[in-house]
Amino acid sequence: MTKTAKLYRMAMDKHVCPYGIKSKWLLEREGYTVEDHPLATREATDAFKEQHGVKTTPQSFIEGKRIGGYTDLRKHFGHDKETASDTSYTPVLAVFAVGAALAIALSIFVYGSPLTIRAAEWFVAFSMAMLAMLKLQDVEQFSTMFVGYDLLGKRWVPYAYAYPFLEATAAVLMAGRILPWLSIPIALFIGTIGAVSVFYAVYVQKRSIKCACVGGSANVPLGFVSLTENLAMIGMAIWMLLRPMV
Repeated sequence: MTKTAKLYRMAMDKHVCPYGIKSKWLLEREGYTVEDHPLATREATDAFKEQHGVKTTPQSFIEGKRIGGYTDLRKHFGHDKETASDTSYTPVLAVFAVGAALAIALSIFVYGSPLTIRAAEWFVAFSMAMLAMLKLQDVEQFSTMFVGYDLLGKRWVPYAYAYPFLEATAAVLMAGRILPWLSIPIALFIGTIGAVSVFYAVYVQKRSIKCACVGGSANVPLGFVSLTENLAMIGMAIWMLLRPMV
């Protein structure tokens, strides 16, 4: 039996609602034949909202029942089980996965092998660089979260603003083993303070708070992953100090 759905979405000459496009795609992916009703004018859109007593478009209807907008549609099909308050390691795991893939690809290109010492170095450097980039998207929001648990940041706020830039600088220099006299002290300094701060907040004070490691917008819990990030920086710095020519 053919499953059908009705979709009302804004599709004007100068504005096509992206959620309407995604709603149509989602319905089709779920096996529905979509009866598409583009609302081509502001007047048509306003009239539809008034008729159905809704404030936004798109609006999807399945078997005569209004499901709602794109978010409601995702929930209806069971795609959004987490709430905004749920914590997730997905952002930081994505960073580490991409960092590892880049390091392996570059190692194969340069050395003909995926498992090399340089691949491990690049993995740490690339991961640091991407984490710094996420923080730099909104330094103000990052710094607000950061001073909530970092021992130096809460005592000297400018450090919270400087941290993403320091991390990015160390990452780029370490990736090319450039200016080790600068990158090694930076990584040791921010890594050590970060590791001590995370350990104290999580394992001594037993606090349950969000980590600023992927910027201020994510809901990554402060804990083992955050501690690992800082320990990796310390390890990378010590490795470069002991094996400067590798």
